Formats: sequence, C-alpha cells, structure tokens
Amino acid sequence: LYYLVLFGAYDRLPAQEAQPLNYTWAITLALLSVPLLKQRIARSDFVAAFIAYAGVVVISTHGDLLAMRFSDPLGVGLALGSTVIWALYWIFNTRETRDPVVSLFLNFCFGLPMIALWCAATDGFTLTLPGALGAVYVGVFEMGITFVTWIMALKYSENTAKVGNLIFLSPFLSLVFIHFLLNEEILPATYVGLVLIVAGLIVQARGKRAK
Repeated sequence: LYYLVLFGAYDRLPAQEAQPLNYTWAITLALLSVPLLKQRIARSDFVAAFIAYAGVVVISTHGDLLAMRFSDPLGVGLALGSTVIWALYWIFNTRETRDPVVSLFLNFCFGLPMIALWCAATDGFTLTLPGALGAVYVGVFEMGITFVTWIMALKYSENTAKVGNLIFLSPFLSLVFIHFLLNEEILPATYVGLVLIVAGLIVQARGKRAK
C-alpha cells in the first residue's frame, strides 16, 4: 500500500518534490503517536512539525507562497499520504519482538502475492524486463540491503546518535542523483524547502535526546 501511494505521487510530481515530502514521515510518526500510543508530544515536536511542513509548502508551491498554488494537489496529497501509511506501519510494529531481518523477509513473502494480485486485477500481469528490474531494484536497495546494513551500522557503532545523524545526508545526496540521473533541474525552492524539512527533523531529534 505504501509503495502504491508513493509511486502514485512520483507519477504526478517531479522526483525533487516527491522525495523531500516523503522525508516528513518522522514528523508524522511523532504526531500520530499521540492518539495511537497515548504518548505526550514535546514542544520541540510542535516546532519541528511547523518548520518541516513550512518546507513542504515551499516545495509544493515552487516558492510562490503568496499565490499558494500547488503544482499538483493530488500528487502532494499522495506524497504526504505515504508518510501517514509509513508512520502507521512503524507504530503498529512497536510490539514486534522478532529479528528485524526475519520480519523483513516475512513482509516480502506476504507482499509478493498481494502485489501480484493487484497487478492482475488492475493493469494485467504482464512481466517485462524493465518492470522486473525496477521491482528488483526497489526490493534490493530500498528495503533489502539498505535495511540490513543500517541495522548492522546501529549494532556495531559505539554511538548510535552519530550514526543516526548520517540519515540527514540522504535527502541532499538524493538531489544530486535526481539532477544527474533524471536530468531534473533542481529549483531554488526545492533547496530552501529541503533545508527546512531537515531542520525540522534535526529539531525533533535533538528534542528527543534532551528528553
């Protein structure tokens, strides 16, 4: 479900818009944990949410804040909707006690027939080489090797906070790949909005450590 919604956003938005919006999932997680986990939200979480979603508005309007015309309202809604699904996934897995790699394997085993049924019921199940390579790429790099190496990094590091800070490099590196691999011209508003989103995430992370 998460990827169906996220790829729907990527179909409607340039990658430089959809990708930063998707990074607000951590803020969404903090907000949803209040009604679902009965957690108290800190003041830093409110500040972080305001800063991060200000970045969302900057990116979505291409910097034209006075007009407040979104480049593609449905695409923006799908990108933000994917953060809700992702946050709910982690909230409902707070009581998961199995090995995370085993859990990931079971998720893929369950997800494969589900997505096959979806494809057969919608567009028809026609497997092409580009489509198969794309599916393998998402599975291996987005949720496979990446997830396992991240777990290993946290396991073997002496300071998990320092390793956690490295995640803030990801959105900026993604813009480099988007520019050179997808040949997208990165708009100035994207840089400004992304800085605001990352700033919000940093405020949230520091607030948790202080607490």
